[in-house]
Amino acid sequence: MLEQATLNHAARVLAATAEPLPADIALRQYFVAHPYLGGRERRAISRALFTYFRWFQWLDQRASPQKRVEQAVALHEKFTADPKSVKPEALAARAVPAWLSEEMDLPPDFFLELQREPALWLRARPGTAGHLAAQLRDCVPTPRAPDALHYCGQQDLFRTAQFHEGAFEIQDLASQLVGLAAAPNPGETWWDACAGEGGKMLHLADLMANKGLIWATDRSVRRLENLKRRAARAKIFNFRTAPWDGSAKLPTKTKFNGILIDAPCSGVGTWQRNPHARWTTSLHDVRELAVTQRALLEHVAGSLKARGRLIYSVCTLTRTETTAVADAFTAAHPEFEPAPLSSLGTDRSSLFLWPHELHANGMFVAAWQKKS
Repeated sequence: MLEQATLNHAARVLAATAEPLPADIALRQYFVAHPYLGGRERRAISRALFTYFRWFQWLDQRASPQKRVEQAVALHEKFTADPKSVKPEALAARAVPAWLSEEMDLPPDFFLELQREPALWLRARPGTAGHLAAQLRDCVPTPRAPDALHYCGQQDLFRTAQFHEGAFEIQDLASQLVGLAAAPNPGETWWDACAGEGGKMLHLADLMANKGLIWATDRSVRRLENLKRRAARAKIFNFRTAPWDGSAKLPTKTKFNGILIDAPCSGVGTWQRNPHARWTTSLHDVRELAVTQRALLEHVAGSLKARGRLIYSVCTLTRTETTAVADAFTAAHPEFEPAPLSSLGTDRSSLFLWPHELHANGMFVAAWQKKS
């Protein structure tokens, strides 16, 4: 049973999401405005809010916000204790918006995974996963990625000595698999074209043993500043940053051994972690983003050296943003050939990473190599 104070706080944040404001931003702003809230209280409020959106379609919208949050938490606790307590047809009808069935196959296990709380994944520095797991405890390795650990504990990882020493990054398993798919070599020159705050760039740098050079670009200067701070903590130095708005005017004339386009997308693959987005994302968004994704690939294609690798990734599973984009690029560029994702243990050139198979975000990855 949630404390009344937690219900009241969650209700106030819900009011902010109606403006509309994404739930994670609304939470961040609320916590800044209420600095007296401790870590335990913040975790309880965050959990209540995300649980609300996870079970949104089951709630009585005539009830008060506090009562609806209470209903959602009760449903979630019942589901956690016994997933069969919610019928599969109810999950299919209520867990996601109706338009999604037009864009992707929806296996029953996908819905079950969406309704669970997301796993927390860490990426240890290369070769140190065992040592880090012994230090932090409550860590479970996975055969899918050598440096990945599923953290099951309760401590605030941002306060640990290991985090401040740069011993690990908090990075979802699917994102780590994108870095492994790129498979850069030490001494090469790479471009992380939509680098954001640098999660995948830092992984590329580690795989390159901090040698060679990575160009990290993004339309947001603020994100690039955060990337620099993260790189300093991780003691990563083989990179340079530049703003790029995704247009045909490129930030550099450099020719690269590899380019990673981790493109902006609808984020369907993150709906377990970000359930509010299920109810704010539309089919129109999907179609509009696909235009952007195709343009990004077109703009960077000429910057690859012969035999260079192009990696396209999106944290979504919609056909319009995944196979349709990849097929269109292949058809338009005979100078590229689909390349096997052998570092992920497959001879296929594109791959869906499903949340219910990874217990992580959903992703799509495709790879090409420029012909000699």
